[in-house]
Amino acid sequence: MNGNKFSLSVNKLVIDADGCPVVRQAAKTAAEYSADCLIVCDSAHYFEISTAKTVVVSQGADSADFYIANHVAPGDIVITQDYGLAAMCLAKKACAINQDGRVYSDENIGGLLESRAIGKKIRRSGGRLKGPPKRHEEQNKRFVDTLRRILENAEV
Repeated sequence: MNGNKFSLSVNKLVIDADGCPVVRQAAKTAAEYSADCLIVCDSAHYFEISTAKTVVVSQGADSADFYIANHVAPGDIVITQDYGLAAMCLAKKACAINQDGRVYSDENIGGLLESRAIGKKIRRSGGRLKGPPKRHEEQNKRFVDTLRRILENAEV
């Protein structure tokens, strides 16, 4: 718990769907709370879910991220694993969470961006980093629990 209180009325749930393992869980949860759901993906990752609107952007590095950053509004909930996009969403007074249920905040985003920069520097110099571990159902449950708390305007 990081002490953020999301008491704004939720405008919409926005999913950065490129590489997101919880698109269906997020759309289903949004529908349970009658929240509008927008899935943003490039043409290589198309999703069609009856309870959500899908926006397909051109293929390319960060094209979905740029679309989201340009259309996010205060009160939106954005699901992304991209720290840069999360930082832009926070600056626009939106709530941002990742696929494991981690809530991005003003307190943790700086360190996350710094770790991303260090990783990029290691890779550019020829180093290798260990990839993420295999995904488990517990991560999906934690994500849905966090999303429900946010949709209920609970402190997370």
